[in-house]
Amino acid sequence: MKILYLTYHGLSEHSGISKKILAQVEGLRQNGHDVYLCTYIVDEQGQRKRMVNDVCIENYGIGTWAKIKKRFCYGSIIRFAIQQVVEFVYIRSFNNANPMTIKLVKKLKSAGMKVVMEIPTYPYDREYDGASWRIKANLYIDQLFRKQLAKQVDKIVTFSDADTIFGQNTIRISNGIDFNQIPIQQKTPRKPNEIHLLGVAEVHYWHGFDRLIEGLGKYYQQEREVKVFFHIVGGVANGEMYGNENSPGFKPFIEKYNISEYIYFHGQMYGKELDKIFNECDFAIGSLGRHRTGINKIKTLKNREYAARGIPFIYSETDEDFDSMPYVLKAPDDETPINIEKLLNFYFSQEWDAYSIRNSITHLSWKEQMATVIRETIKL
Repeated sequence: MKILYLTYHGLSEHSGISKKILAQVEGLRQNGHDVYLCTYIVDEQGQRKRMVNDVCIENYGIGTWAKIKKRFCYGSIIRFAIQQVVEFVYIRSFNNANPMTIKLVKKLKSAGMKVVMEIPTYPYDREYDGASWRIKANLYIDQLFRKQLAKQVDKIVTFSDADTIFGQNTIRISNGIDFNQIPIQQKTPRKPNEIHLLGVAEVHYWHGFDRLIEGLGKYYQQEREVKVFFHIVGGVANGEMYGNENSPGFKPFIEKYNISEYIYFHGQMYGKELDKIFNECDFAIGSLGRHRTGINKIKTLKNREYAARGIPFIYSETDEDFDSMPYVLKAPDDETPINIEKLLNFYFSQEWDAYSIRNSITHLSWKEQMATVIRETIKL
């Protein structure tokens, strides 16, 4: 079957979202389908282009008018899909419901195509807390039209446990894993009586790393035989570092408890550099603040990457793929500081085998997840 995977933005070599999209496309191809990937790019000359694979199907030009056109002119997508006799369209929502995206889906449907739309995070409104007025304006437009858009698609793909979203039935899948892109942890020798924790994220308030830092502060209020270090890999905005209306920030706790020697901010790391720090750490930190966005059930990519690496980890949301796994420590979904002594007791309770952890999730490949999407849509 010919499938068009449509995303409204471009791809970046090191972006986790981009890696996910490429893995989904590969998962569809592994199921025997012919897949076209439609993206949007800005080239080195500032030309704004709609691309399918490596071919430009529309050049919007440069400047303000080009920015406007790329948001509202989708005729090239419709023409391409019809010319190539596409049978199935997979749209990755950019929370951009509006009259033009509604028209796009209507045109694709009228040409006889099945259309599903993935909503990467649901519900998502509170993720915009603290955003600029321009971004909030886009969200407001989305709120006005998203039920109408949902009505037009065949189904909505979700990683939540919602049976319906915006009035439309869902296909519930898990975030998948591209095992070929994630090496298993090869632990390196380290000093005795040291435990190294690792949190990898482009840090937002819903990651709740401040809870872990406050927990470390309380842990070090007395002399400790086991030294615990926390490594944060990824960008940290000022709001998360110093605090804002959504979270207390990192620095206030670091300074209050005088624990700067135990916290490392590494910035962004990729490839072998990222593999190296995974090998040097013992335990991983997932999201600890999803309740701040009103989400308590979600299937995050990060949990899956940690498991694929073969490292035990902690998180606070509900993730039905991992909640009962023996290598997972569940934190309460509230604002209490993380209990470091409890974390250490859990970590030292057994010997951890990276291959056993990784092998427990082989069913979460993108090939299996995308096969579910096709199967559930075609049977309509």
